[in-house]
Amino acid sequence: MNLVILNRYETSKFGTFNRLYTLSPNIFECFALELPWKGNQQNISCIPKDEYEVMFSYSPHFGRVYRVLNVPNRSNILIHSGNYGGDKSQGLISDTYGCILLGRKIGYLHNQKAILLSKFAISDFVKSLNEESFKLIINEVY
Repeated sequence: MNLVILNRYETSKFGTFNRLYTLSPNIFECFALELPWKGNQQNISCIPKDEYEVMFSYSPHFGRVYRVLNVPNRSNILIHSGNYGGDKSQGLISDTYGCILLGRKIGYLHNQKAILLSKFAISDFVKSLNEESFKLIINEVY
């Protein structure tokens, strides 16, 4: 099975910023963004660090995505495009309710830290894995 590593390296009110990379079948690397950790609460927290099986899927809203399976006490966790992962309780913008967003760069949009070139990152990620399933390992390296 293909292996994808997500290393969480920074968390703040702007979200949890990560590096994501594949080891096979093709080497791929990008940034990822999740919500801040809030005890795995649905719709406001990133998912727990762990190992997950992930399968290719299609979303009517996002198009080609990956679905993270068997996340404790959560459902519909996807890997999809988006720019913001901010804490809404602090008045920030978020494009996720717990999903993982991918991007090629980190920058600022509307004075909020964000990931950029997300649709390109998702497209390249899907191609690099040939739409195949994979094991996702989430680490915290703060």
